[in-house]
Amino acid sequence: METMAVPDIAHYTYRVTWSVEDQEFVATCIEFPSLSWLAESQVSALEGLEALIADTIEDMHSEGEDIPQPLSERTYSGKFSLRVGETLHRRLAVEAAEENVSINQLIVRALSRL
Repeated sequence: METMAVPDIAHYTYRVTWSVEDQEFVATCIEFPSLSWLAESQVSALEGLEALIADTIEDMHSEGEDIPQPLSERTYSGKFSLRVGETLHRRLAVEAAEENVSINQLIVRALSRL
């Protein structure tokens, strides 16, 4: 993580779900996986977590710590490297050849279904 200006907390990636175990809604944030907030309503859970993250960012900033950049503000090249075993590589090559596409096109098509 790199040192940067204090980000807008609204730009982080939040999720609010029902916790059967706690019998409350739990709000989480991908960029701060160790933080969460429980509340009786979805809105209250999100508001509580946003306040906690704002306090956490303020503390991190004052301590000179690296503040996570929101996923929404990161750039992606569209490339990543993937190693597969020889058997899987062969199966992919055969399937791609049968469909008259490149292995890359075959995998992109499969991933786009996620």
